[in-house]
Amino acid sequence: MKKIWTIIALLLCTFSLKGQDMQYSQFYAAPLYLNPAFAGASEMTRIGVNYRNQWPGLGQTLNSYSAYIDHYLFNLNSGIGLIVNGTQESMANLSTMEVGAAYSYRLQLGFRSFLRFGGQASFVSRDANFSNMVFGSQIDANGNIGDFSGENLGADARHRFMDYNFGVLYNNEHVWLGLSAHHITQPNISFIEDGIAKLPMRLSAHGGVKFDLSNGMVQNFYNNTMGARELVLAFNYKHQDPFNQLDLGAQINLQPIVFGLWYRGLPTFSEALPNNESLIGLVGISLGNGMDIGYSYDYTLSQLSQANSGGAHEISIRFSFLAGDSNQKGRKVSMMPCFKY
Repeated sequence: MKKIWTIIALLLCTFSLKGQDMQYSQFYAAPLYLNPAFAGASEMTRIGVNYRNQWPGLGQTLNSYSAYIDHYLFNLNSGIGLIVNGTQESMANLSTMEVGAAYSYRLQLGFRSFLRFGGQASFVSRDANFSNMVFGSQIDANGNIGDFSGENLGADARHRFMDYNFGVLYNNEHVWLGLSAHHITQPNISFIEDGIAKLPMRLSAHGGVKFDLSNGMVQNFYNNTMGARELVLAFNYKHQDPFNQLDLGAQINLQPIVFGLWYRGLPTFSEALPNNESLIGLVGISLGNGMDIGYSYDYTLSQLSQANSGGAHEISIRFSFLAGDSNQKGRKVSMMPCFKY
Protein backbone atom coordinates (compact mmCIF):
# COMPACT_ATOMS: atom_id res chain seq x y z
CA MET A 1 0.00 0.00 0.00
CA LYS A 2 2.88 2.34 0.84
CA LYS A 3 4.35 1.77 -2.64
CA ILE A 4 1.00 2.60 -4.27
CA TRP A 5 0.82 5.95 -2.47
CA THR A 6 4.44 6.61 -3.37
CA ILE A 7 3.59 6.14 -7.05
CA ILE A 8 0.52 8.37 -6.76
CA ALA A 9 2.61 11.08 -5.08
CA LEU A 10 5.20 10.87 -7.84
CA LEU A 11 2.47 11.10 -10.46
CA LEU A 12 0.94 14.17 -8.86
CA CYS A 13 4.37 15.77 -8.72
CA THR A 14 4.83 14.98 -12.40
CA PHE A 15 1.68 16.90 -13.33
CA SER A 16 2.57 19.85 -11.11
CA LEU A 17 5.86 20.43 -12.95
CA LYS A 18 6.19 22.56 -16.02
CA GLY A 19 8.10 19.72 -17.64
CA GLN A 20 11.54 18.23 -17.06
CA ASP A 21 14.04 16.48 -19.31
CA MET A 22 15.34 12.97 -18.99
CA GLN A 23 18.87 12.63 -17.68
CA TYR A 24 21.63 10.11 -18.22
CA SER A 25 24.21 9.11 -15.64
CA GLN A 26 26.62 8.37 -18.50
CA PHE A 27 26.06 11.79 -20.05
CA TYR A 28 29.42 11.85 -21.86
CA ALA A 29 28.32 8.66 -23.61
CA ALA A 30 25.40 10.73 -24.94
CA PRO A 31 27.48 13.70 -26.10
CA LEU A 32 25.02 15.34 -28.50
CA TYR A 33 22.32 15.22 -25.86
CA LEU A 34 24.62 16.97 -23.39
CA ASN A 35 25.85 19.70 -25.73
CA PRO A 36 25.46 20.10 -29.52
CA ALA A 37 29.02 21.46 -29.63
CA PHE A 38 30.17 17.85 -29.09
CA ALA A 39 29.10 17.03 -32.67
CA GLY A 40 32.28 15.83 -34.37
CA ALA A 41 34.38 16.54 -31.25
CA SER A 42 36.08 13.14 -31.46
CA GLU A 43 37.24 14.08 -34.99
CA MET A 44 36.03 10.64 -36.03
CA THR A 45 32.72 9.07 -36.97
CA ARG A 46 30.73 7.81 -33.98
CA ILE A 47 27.59 5.73 -33.76
CA GLY A 48 26.11 5.29 -30.30
CA VAL A 49 23.06 4.16 -28.37
CA ASN A 50 22.01 4.75 -24.75
CA TYR A 51 19.32 3.10 -22.65
CA ARG A 52 18.17 3.92 -19.11
CA ASN A 53 15.67 2.02 -16.96
CA GLN A 54 14.83 4.22 -13.99
CA TRP A 55 13.16 3.12 -10.73
CA PRO A 56 12.14 -0.42 -11.77
CA GLY A 57 11.14 -1.14 -8.17
CA LEU A 58 8.03 1.03 -8.54
CA GLY A 59 6.52 -1.50 -10.93
CA GLN A 60 6.05 1.13 -13.65
CA THR A 61 8.01 1.78 -16.83
CA LEU A 62 10.23 4.85 -16.90
CA ASN A 63 12.61 4.26 -19.80
CA SER A 64 14.82 6.63 -21.77
CA TYR A 65 16.77 5.87 -24.91
CA SER A 66 18.95 7.76 -27.33
CA ALA A 67 20.73 6.99 -30.59
CA TYR A 68 23.11 9.25 -32.44
CA ILE A 69 25.66 9.47 -35.21
CA ASP A 70 28.17 12.26 -35.72
CA HIS A 71 31.02 12.88 -38.14
CA TYR A 72 33.89 15.35 -38.41
CA LEU A 73 34.54 17.21 -41.69
CA PHE A 74 38.29 17.94 -41.70
CA ASN A 75 38.19 20.29 -44.69
CA LEU A 76 35.47 22.43 -43.06
CA ASN A 77 36.60 22.25 -39.41
CA SER A 78 33.03 21.25 -38.71
CA GLY A 79 31.07 18.47 -37.07
CA ILE A 80 27.61 17.24 -38.04
CA GLY A 81 25.32 14.92 -36.17
CA LEU A 82 21.89 13.31 -35.99
CA ILE A 83 20.23 12.33 -32.72
CA VAL A 84 17.04 10.51 -31.77
CA ASN A 85 15.77 10.70 -28.17
CA GLY A 86 12.78 9.00 -26.62
CA THR A 87 11.10 8.45 -23.27
CA GLN A 88 8.28 6.18 -22.14
CA GLU A 89 6.40 6.66 -18.86
CA SER A 90 3.76 3.99 -18.29
CA MET A 91 2.24 5.55 -15.18
CA ALA A 92 1.46 8.77 -17.01
CA ASN A 93 0.93 6.95 -20.34
CA LEU A 94 3.28 9.50 -21.83
CA SER A 95 5.85 9.04 -24.58
CA THR A 96 8.16 11.55 -26.21
CA MET A 97 10.11 11.24 -29.44
CA GLU A 98 12.68 13.76 -30.67
CA VAL A 99 14.68 13.82 -33.90
CA GLY A 100 17.36 16.47 -34.14
CA ALA A 101 20.19 17.63 -36.41
CA ALA A 102 23.33 19.21 -34.91
CA TYR A 103 26.20 21.25 -36.35
CA SER A 104 29.40 22.49 -34.72
CA TYR A 105 32.37 24.55 -35.84
CA ARG A 106 35.87 24.15 -34.42
CA LEU A 107 38.05 27.23 -33.97
CA GLN A 108 41.73 26.73 -33.12
CA LEU A 109 42.91 29.17 -30.47
CA GLY A 110 46.46 27.92 -30.06
CA PHE A 111 48.56 24.78 -30.07
CA ARG A 112 46.09 21.99 -29.21
CA SER A 113 43.66 24.54 -27.81
CA PHE A 114 40.21 24.68 -29.41
CA LEU A 115 36.81 26.36 -29.10
CA ARG A 116 33.70 24.78 -30.58
CA PHE A 117 30.29 26.34 -31.21
CA GLY A 118 27.29 24.11 -31.82
CA GLY A 119 23.57 24.30 -32.50
CA GLN A 120 20.73 21.83 -32.86
CA ALA A 121 17.21 21.95 -34.27
CA SER A 122 14.76 19.20 -33.33
CA PHE A 123 11.27 18.02 -34.13
CA VAL A 124 9.47 16.71 -31.04
CA SER A 125 6.30 14.66 -30.69
CA ARG A 126 4.64 14.04 -27.30
CA ASP A 127 1.85 11.46 -27.02
CA ALA A 128 -0.36 10.72 -24.02
CA ASN A 129 -3.22 8.39 -23.15
CA PHE A 130 -5.37 9.78 -20.34
CA SER A 131 -7.91 6.95 -20.19
CA ASN A 132 -6.24 5.26 -17.20
CA MET A 133 -5.17 8.38 -15.33
CA VAL A 134 -6.09 8.85 -11.67
CA PHE A 135 -6.54 12.45 -10.49
CA GLY A 136 -6.84 13.76 -6.96
CA SER A 137 -10.53 14.63 -7.49
CA GLN A 138 -11.28 10.91 -7.97
CA ILE A 139 -9.91 9.87 -4.55
CA ASP A 140 -12.32 10.20 -1.60
CA ALA A 141 -11.48 10.51 2.10
CA ASN A 142 -11.28 6.71 2.46
CA GLY A 143 -8.82 6.35 -0.40
CA ASN A 144 -11.36 4.89 -2.82
CA ILE A 145 -11.02 5.84 -6.48
CA GLY A 146 -14.14 7.05 -8.32
CA ASP A 147 -14.99 6.81 -12.00
CA PHE A 148 -14.94 10.43 -13.19
CA SER A 149 -12.32 13.02 -12.37
CA GLY A 150 -14.07 16.04 -13.82
CA GLU A 151 -11.05 16.75 -15.99
CA ASN A 152 -11.85 17.85 -19.54
CA LEU A 153 -9.30 15.65 -21.28
CA GLY A 154 -9.72 13.34 -24.23
CA ALA A 155 -8.55 9.74 -24.11
CA ASP A 156 -5.59 10.42 -26.39
CA ALA A 157 -3.56 13.52 -27.13
CA ARG A 158 -0.61 14.43 -29.30
CA HIS A 159 1.45 17.59 -29.39
CA ARG A 160 4.23 18.43 -31.84
CA PHE A 161 6.68 21.31 -31.84
CA MET A 162 10.14 22.47 -32.87
CA ASP A 163 12.94 22.84 -30.33
CA TYR A 164 16.35 24.54 -30.48
CA ASN A 165 19.59 24.06 -28.50
CA PHE A 166 22.94 25.83 -28.44
CA GLY A 167 26.32 25.10 -26.88
CA VAL A 168 29.94 26.15 -26.66
CA LEU A 169 32.90 23.97 -25.72
CA TYR A 170 36.56 24.72 -24.95
CA ASN A 171 39.36 22.19 -24.59
CA ASN A 172 43.09 21.73 -24.60
CA GLU A 173 45.07 18.55 -23.96
CA HIS A 174 44.07 18.23 -20.32
CA VAL A 175 41.06 20.46 -19.58
CA TRP A 176 37.61 20.98 -21.04
CA LEU A 177 34.72 23.30 -20.20
CA GLY A 178 31.32 23.49 -21.85
CA LEU A 179 28.12 25.51 -21.59
CA SER A 180 24.83 24.51 -23.19
CA ALA A 181 21.29 25.86 -23.34
CA HIS A 182 18.38 23.61 -24.37
CA HIS A 183 14.82 24.68 -25.24
CA ILE A 184 15.94 28.22 -26.02
CA THR A 185 12.47 29.25 -27.20
CA GLN A 186 10.76 27.47 -24.27
CA PRO A 187 8.17 25.73 -26.48
CA ASN A 188 4.60 25.17 -25.34
CA ILE A 189 4.10 21.47 -24.44
CA SER A 190 0.49 21.63 -23.24
CA PHE A 191 -1.94 18.95 -24.46
CA ILE A 192 -4.91 21.23 -23.75
CA GLU A 193 -6.14 23.44 -26.56
CA ASP A 194 -5.22 27.08 -25.91
CA GLY A 195 -3.34 25.92 -22.80
CA ILE A 196 0.11 27.26 -22.00
CA ALA A 197 2.74 25.04 -20.40
CA LYS A 198 6.21 26.17 -21.41
CA LEU A 199 9.10 23.74 -21.30
CA PRO A 200 11.70 25.49 -19.10
CA MET A 201 15.12 26.17 -20.55
CA ARG A 202 17.73 23.67 -19.41
CA LEU A 203 21.14 25.18 -18.70
CA SER A 204 24.24 23.10 -18.16
CA ALA A 205 27.84 23.83 -17.24
CA HIS A 206 30.18 20.86 -17.54
CA GLY A 207 33.90 20.30 -17.53
CA GLY A 208 36.84 18.57 -15.96
CA VAL A 209 40.52 17.77 -16.02
CA LYS A 210 42.50 14.72 -17.13
CA PHE A 211 45.69 13.50 -15.43
CA ASP A 212 47.95 11.26 -17.49
CA LEU A 213 49.31 8.38 -15.39
CA SER A 214 50.92 6.49 -18.28
CA ASN A 215 54.23 8.38 -18.44
CA GLY A 216 53.68 9.45 -22.03
CA MET A 217 52.78 6.07 -23.53
CA VAL A 218 51.68 6.12 -27.18
CA GLN A 219 47.91 5.96 -27.56
CA ASN A 220 45.95 3.88 -30.00
CA PHE A 221 44.48 5.59 -33.07
CA TYR A 222 40.94 4.21 -32.78
CA ASN A 223 40.09 5.27 -29.24
CA ASN A 224 43.05 7.44 -28.23
CA THR A 225 43.50 5.41 -25.04
CA MET A 226 45.43 2.19 -25.85
CA GLY A 227 48.02 1.74 -23.14
CA ALA A 228 46.65 4.79 -21.35
CA ARG A 229 46.51 5.15 -17.60
CA GLU A 230 44.37 8.18 -16.81
CA LEU A 231 42.49 9.75 -13.94
CA VAL A 232 39.71 12.12 -14.93
CA LEU A 233 37.73 14.41 -12.59
CA ALA A 234 34.59 16.07 -13.88
CA PHE A 235 31.37 17.89 -13.02
CA ASN A 236 28.03 18.66 -14.65
CA TYR A 237 25.78 21.36 -13.19
CA LYS A 238 22.20 21.56 -14.47
CA HIS A 239 19.44 24.10 -13.92
CA GLN A 240 15.91 23.64 -15.20
CA ASP A 241 13.37 25.77 -13.39
CA PRO A 242 12.77 25.24 -10.54
CA PHE A 243 15.43 22.56 -10.02
CA ASN A 244 19.21 22.58 -9.69
CA GLN A 245 21.39 19.50 -9.86
CA LEU A 246 25.10 18.77 -9.66
CA ASP A 247 27.00 15.67 -10.74
CA LEU A 248 30.52 15.18 -9.38
CA GLY A 249 32.65 12.20 -10.25
CA ALA A 250 35.86 10.51 -11.22
CA GLN A 251 36.82 7.90 -13.76
CA ILE A 252 40.04 5.94 -13.93
CA ASN A 253 41.04 4.48 -17.26
CA LEU A 254 43.19 1.35 -17.01
CA GLN A 255 42.98 0.43 -20.67
CA PRO A 256 40.91 -1.43 -21.69
CA ILE A 257 38.82 -1.15 -18.48
CA VAL A 258 37.26 2.05 -17.12
CA PHE A 259 35.89 2.43 -13.59
CA GLY A 260 33.84 5.40 -12.45
CA LEU A 261 32.07 6.75 -9.39
CA TRP A 262 29.56 9.63 -9.38
CA TYR A 263 27.58 11.56 -6.81
CA ARG A 264 24.38 13.27 -7.98
CA GLY A 265 22.84 15.88 -5.75
CA LEU A 266 23.33 19.38 -4.44
CA PRO A 267 24.58 19.35 -0.85
CA THR A 268 23.14 22.03 1.41
CA PHE A 269 24.58 23.38 4.65
CA SER A 270 21.39 25.03 5.85
CA GLU A 271 18.07 23.83 7.24
CA ALA A 272 16.72 23.28 3.74
CA LEU A 273 15.81 19.76 2.71
CA PRO A 274 18.89 17.89 1.41
CA ASN A 275 19.07 17.28 -2.32
CA ASN A 276 20.87 13.93 -2.36
CA GLU A 277 19.69 11.89 -5.32
CA SER A 278 22.02 9.00 -6.02
CA LEU A 279 25.44 7.43 -5.93
CA ILE A 280 26.48 5.98 -9.29
CA GLY A 281 28.98 3.25 -10.06
CA LEU A 282 30.23 2.55 -13.58
CA VAL A 283 32.31 -0.03 -15.37
CA GLY A 284 33.22 0.16 -19.04
CA ILE A 285 35.40 -1.62 -21.56
CA SER A 286 37.08 -0.25 -24.68
CA LEU A 287 37.61 -2.87 -27.34
CA GLY A 288 40.44 -2.67 -29.85
CA ASN A 289 38.05 -2.32 -32.80
CA GLY A 290 36.81 1.11 -31.63
CA MET A 291 33.79 -0.11 -29.64
CA ASP A 292 33.11 1.12 -26.10
CA ILE A 293 30.54 -0.50 -23.80
CA GLY A 294 29.52 0.97 -20.45
CA TYR A 295 27.18 -0.08 -17.66
CA SER A 296 26.21 2.03 -14.65
CA TYR A 297 23.89 1.64 -11.68
CA ASP A 298 22.30 4.43 -9.63
CA TYR A 299 21.88 3.74 -5.92
CA THR A 300 19.07 5.97 -4.65
CA LEU A 301 19.96 8.31 -1.77
CA SER A 302 16.79 10.44 -1.78
CA GLN A 303 13.67 10.04 0.36
CA LEU A 304 12.24 7.82 -2.36
CA SER A 305 14.71 5.22 -0.97
CA GLN A 306 16.56 2.40 -2.66
CA ALA A 307 14.03 -0.18 -1.43
CA ASN A 308 11.13 1.56 -3.18
CA SER A 309 12.86 2.72 -6.34
CA GLY A 310 15.18 -0.16 -7.17
CA GLY A 311 17.74 2.38 -8.41
CA ALA A 312 18.40 2.78 -12.11
CA HIS A 313 20.22 0.73 -14.75
CA GLU A 314 21.94 2.30 -17.73
CA ILE A 315 23.94 0.95 -20.64
CA SER A 316 25.77 2.66 -23.48
CA ILE A 317 27.36 1.30 -26.64
CA ARG A 318 29.50 3.39 -28.98
CA PHE A 319 31.47 2.56 -32.11
CA SER A 320 34.11 5.00 -33.38
CA PHE A 321 36.00 4.87 -36.65
CA LEU A 322 37.65 7.19 -39.17
CA ALA A 323 35.67 7.64 -42.36
CA GLY A 324 36.26 9.94 -45.30
CA ASP A 325 39.58 11.39 -46.47
CA SER A 326 42.22 8.64 -46.38
CA ASN A 327 44.94 11.31 -46.15
CA GLN A 328 43.80 12.03 -42.60
CA LYS A 329 44.40 8.49 -41.30
CA GLY A 330 47.93 9.25 -40.15
CA ARG A 331 46.85 12.47 -38.49
CA LYS A 332 47.07 12.91 -34.72
CA VAL A 333 43.56 13.91 -33.73
CA SER A 334 42.79 16.63 -31.17
CA MET A 335 40.22 14.56 -29.30
CA MET A 336 38.47 15.87 -26.22
CA PRO A 337 40.18 14.87 -22.96
CA CYS A 338 36.83 14.24 -21.25
CA PHE A 339 35.09 11.25 -19.66
CA LYS A 340 34.49 8.23 -21.85
CA TYR A 341 31.05 7.59 -20.33
